Amino acid sequence: MNFVAIDFETANAKRSSACSLALTVVKNDQIVDELYSLIDPQMNFSPFNTKIHGITPAHVKNAPTFAELWPHIQSFFTPEQLVIAHNAPFDCSVLKKTLEAHSLEAPSFLVLDTVKTSRNFYQDLPDHKLNTVCARLDIELKHHHNALADSHACAQILLKQMQDFGPQQLRPFIRKYN
Repeated sequence: MNFVAIDFETANAKRSSACSLALTVVKNDQIVDELYSLIDPQMNFSPFNTKIHGITPAHVKNAPTFAELWPHIQSFFTPEQLVIAHNAPFDCSVLKKTLEAHSLEAPSFLVLDTVKTSRNFYQDLPDHKLNTVCARLDIELKHHHNALADSHACAQILLKQMQDFGPQQLRPFIRKYN
C-alpha cells in the first residue's frame, strides 16, 4: 500500500496557525522518505500550545511561511493520493484553514484516520490517543507532539494494521477529502 502520513502542530487554537508539518511517505508498505519543516505562522503563539509541542516564535523566526512551503509538498495531495493522520479531521482542517489563510486552493485527496481504524480494531483500549495505540502495538514514539515523530508513528500504526488485518479491512475507512 502507498500513502503519506501527515501531522501538524499549531501555534494557537486557530486551525490556520500551522507552525510545523511532517510527512512520512510509504511506498509498497515501506517508509521511504520523510519531510519535516517548521512553519512561520505569522501569528501569535499560545503558551498552551507551546507547552504541548515546545515550538516557540524563536524557533520559527527563519522558517518558511506555509505559502512558501506549499509548492514543495503540494504533489503529495492529489485526488488519487491516500493521506493518513491520527485524528485526520484535525490535520485536514489545519491544512484547509492554512491554505485558505494564504489564499491557496485546497486540494482533493483520499484520507484515512488511524484513530477510527484503531477504535475499530482495538476496542479494549481505554482511549485511542496516539501514545496509547503506539504502546499497545509496541511502536516507539520518541517525542510525542513532534510532528515528525507523530507522522512516523501514524504510518507505523497503519502498516501494523495492514499486516494484522489486511488492506481489505482498511478500505471502508478511506474517504474522499474536499
